Amino acid sequence: MDITSAVHTLTESANTLFILIGAIMVLAMHAGFAFLEVGTVRHKNQVNALVKIMTDFGVSAVLYFFVGYYIAYGSHFMTGASELTAGNGYELVKFFFLMTFAAAIPAIISGGIAERAKFYPMLIGSGLIVALVYPFFEGLIWNGNYGFQAWLESQFGASFHDFAGSVVVHAVGGWVALAAILLLGARKGRYRNGRVVAIAPSNIPFLALGAWILTVGWFGFNVMSAQTLDGISGLVAVNSLMAMVGGILVAMVLGKKDPGFIHNGPLAGLVAVCAGSDLMHPVGALITGGVAGAIFVFLFEWAQDRIERLDDVLGVWPLHGVCGVWGAIACGIFGQQALGGLGGVSLMSQLVGTLGGVIIAFGGGLIVYGIVKTVSGLRLSEEEEFNGADVSIHKIGATSLD
Repeated sequence: MDITSAVHTLTESANTLFILIGAIMVLAMHAGFAFLEVGTVRHKNQVNALVKIMTDFGVSAVLYFFVGYYIAYGSHFMTGASELTAGNGYELVKFFFLMTFAAAIPAIISGGIAERAKFYPMLIGSGLIVALVYPFFEGLIWNGNYGFQAWLESQFGASFHDFAGSVVVHAVGGWVALAAILLLGARKGRYRNGRVVAIAPSNIPFLALGAWILTVGWFGFNVMSAQTLDGISGLVAVNSLMAMVGGILVAMVLGKKDPGFIHNGPLAGLVAVCAGSDLMHPVGALITGGVAGAIFVFLFEWAQDRIERLDDVLGVWPLHGVCGVWGAIACGIFGQQALGGLGGVSLMSQLVGTLGGVIIAFGGGLIVYGIVKTVSGLRLSEEEEFNGADVSIHKIGATSLD
């Protein structure tokens, strides 16, 4: 009996440590989001990029703790600490891990609405998304709420499969961001006489640093989504690697060696492989990542050149929104046993589940940011935007020569 108890305790503590390491790795990814944005925006908006990512994370943590986690999983932590320490505090650390996923939504949105958004209205909007919109869909998919997954399984033979959040996290973030971007409008001077005016990234080394931090942390994002040590799979790790390099190589070729495309290519591949990283063969993951790299390059250029209101500074809608959608579909294709996958997935379920995520995210984004726009407005004044968000909002620039 003592041996059994000791093994049980060891298992619980190992699982707690496992998911804690994952939470810390995804927490570190937020530094990646920050520096990716810092390197992409103009110098006069770098401080704002850093402050948004940090404060969005703080608001997300509080609202997900008190509201969002309960909506998604029906659990709360309003009990004594003696109860919370059960199982080595595994449930608390699981919350920490899932909260870092939830906080990625505002970090994604931040890159799309950069350089012209008010501070507190966007912070409030992001908080409402994390508290209400994101956990509603998260619970629908990852907790089986409202019978949606059961219905998909009865109709199409399998539930919607999204192992690490191609749709639940990334597509939701990207489509919410699209709603915010459209409501916000383009930056002043971005379009002249119907033609796009190029705005070069302010700091390629910072952009590259952000991309590298994200790619490293992503292995915690994907592998630790198993949530227990006995569920860990080397297949997830290698599939993540193959999708990452597929995105790099295709973005390199199609983006004509542009450093912005090359450093966003691996992120596109990693977004896409999240859903099926536990099912695909590595060759399927490589193809999935390569297609995602192509999607990002083509859609980023198309959106910038063709649609005046769609001034998506970091390209978060193609990167997270559309590559996330592709990832769920790719899971339904390359997850099939006939293509070397493990099976147990339905392409129809993937399509229906993805469509549901897009509708909830885009619709929720329009409602939340539409209300905020009506109440307080979303944009800085023309003068504030011209001077830059750093000085206008934070009263300090990114660097000083004194």
